[in-house]
Amino acid sequence: MEKVDVVIIGAGASGLMCAATAAYRGRRVVVLDHANKAGKKILMSGGGRCNFTNMDAAPKHFLSANPHFCISALRRYSSQDFVDLVDRHGLDYVEKTPGQLFCEHSAKDLLDILLTELEWSGAELKLNTKIYNVDYQNEQTIIKTNQGDFACDSLVIATGGLSIPTMGASGFGYDIAKQVGHDILPTRASLVPITIQPDRKTQLAELSGIACDIEASANGTSFKEPMLFTHRGVSGPAILQITNFWQPGEELTINLAPELTLESLQAIRQNTPKKSFEGVLSSQLPKRLVELIKEQFPWLNERSAQTSNEQIESLHAYLSHFDIAPNGTEGYRTAEVTLGGVNTNEVSSKTFESSKQKGLYFIGEVLDVTGWLGGYNFQWAWASGFCAGQHV
Repeated sequence: MEKVDVVIIGAGASGLMCAATAAYRGRRVVVLDHANKAGKKILMSGGGRCNFTNMDAAPKHFLSANPHFCISALRRYSSQDFVDLVDRHGLDYVEKTPGQLFCEHSAKDLLDILLTELEWSGAELKLNTKIYNVDYQNEQTIIKTNQGDFACDSLVIATGGLSIPTMGASGFGYDIAKQVGHDILPTRASLVPITIQPDRKTQLAELSGIACDIEASANGTSFKEPMLFTHRGVSGPAILQITNFWQPGEELTINLAPELTLESLQAIRQNTPKKSFEGVLSSQLPKRLVELIKEQFPWLNERSAQTSNEQIESLHAYLSHFDIAPNGTEGYRTAEVTLGGVNTNEVSSKTFESSKQKGLYFIGEVLDVTGWLGGYNFQWAWASGFCAGQHV
């Protein structure tokens, strides 16, 4: 049996950060992962360029049944702290939209930095490792694996959630938590495309591949961002964002043209009577979408002076409550994150140690902390990994 100070299960963002942080403190650290390579989700995220942080990361951008839990870690390890790290390694990155930082070339550049830090710190990485059992004996944790058994003082669970099972995601972390009596808050796929009902999917099939700026609203929260029509339903930032707040069966409002209020439409008729509403929509929406709307409102190509109040009100209602007939989501298969997880009321917000089992720690996505789309979830991984690494 190999005796080490710290075993970390999971070689993803939070696990790698925690490992290097702890090993730099002089701790003997081993990282175990069942995959054949580290950081698979890092490599595929952001279209292969990884949106690795958001300079605006703040507690308001995270969901949890215990909303105060994330405050301490985000303060102690900020976005700027992570940017300072990658700057020291000379990473080329770009700010695609305000605050969102992406690798300029490839997410592999970022993963190489994390693995370099791991090597410099002296932490050891063991891939293709299957874990058979975790047991707690005499203030030691015993981990039985296909690569031998390990005894440690601190066991860190950095296994992530259930999203993207093809990348190796599983409920292993939740199982370890349940084993010592932790409460697991209900989990579901989030930051995920929405599927639509078959009849509506057929009607909207011709729009597949086009995008437009919309406002998506559910449960009192709204996002003004692009929506993408797909052959299965709708996706894009606005849709992914709203799935943090919307569940199938609940009301979802899609406003195709949030800038076109009822008052502005009426003003168009009054101020530019020769202008057609087709022309107005064409300046705001893709041509194929305008053609679809014309099927509902054949009078759109007439001069606006010829339209009635009822017609304008009907058009506004159609645009501001565009019916996508949501059916559900694509589920964990394509979800970027898992909502829910280990109840943070049972974990220290300072050390990330379990209140149920001494020497057991939970970091990253396995916890009931979920960020918005835009680099927030990676920042949570870095912050939680760093803070736990200071204590294990």
